[in-house]
Amino acid sequence: MLTSYDYSMARILDAAGIDVILVGDSAANVMAGYETTVPITLDQMIYHARSVTRGAKRALVVVDMPFGTYQGNPKEAINSAVRIMKETEADAIKIEGGEEIIDSVKRILCAGIPVMGHLGLTPQSIHKYGTYNVRAKETEEAEKLLRDAHLLEEAGCFAIVLEKIPAELATRVASELSIPIIGIGAGGGVDGQVLVAHDMLGITNEFSPRFLRRYASLHDVMTGAFQHYIEDVRNGDFPNSKEQY
Repeated sequence: MLTSYDYSMARILDAAGIDVILVGDSAANVMAGYETTVPITLDQMIYHARSVTRGAKRALVVVDMPFGTYQGNPKEAINSAVRIMKETEADAIKIEGGEEIIDSVKRILCAGIPVMGHLGLTPQSIHKYGTYNVRAKETEEAEKLLRDAHLLEEAGCFAIVLEKIPAELATRVASELSIPIIGIGAGGGVDGQVLVAHDMLGITNEFSPRFLRRYASLHDVMTGAFQHYIEDVRNGDFPNSKEQY
């Protein structure tokens, strides 16, 4: 599972054989330059998701419900989820939280919309926690996460993302639940993994958590290509005689 926010990236991911494409609210960070995921709107998420679904022909496309579209108001949650499904033709939505938002999860599921859960570090709650540190290290929070995972499965979620929690706890969740558990910074004892594509490709290079493996260094490649282009234009080397009509 990897993220995508546009048509071209979605086409590449789909052709490469990725199982799940997440239209993440991380678009707020890597596409819009915000420090948190909180500011991105429902309309913006729908725009990104529309672009992705036009490029993905075989991968499952899951769309993050942004902050403020489901917390505390199940009616607003179902309205937001319906908009995403109708206007983007995505396959499912993802929603952060457990017991606190379970009524919204149930309302969305009752409408026939598949839901992926998200527990552990929930970036939309950054102003509550004040940090992106590892979650559920203490017994009380770990036990709550386990309860929430079971609640989400019992409600009907088809999968859960666990973000930045101890590997031992993530392995326990995966062993106790029958639905797929997708990890990001949750160790290798889960059923699948997700990363932000811009991070693993090395397009963004200022973000280097322990769980991130960079599979390319496109920041350097792209910078070099841009500088080469600038040099060729300034020197009159581009376009040459074969590159004009």
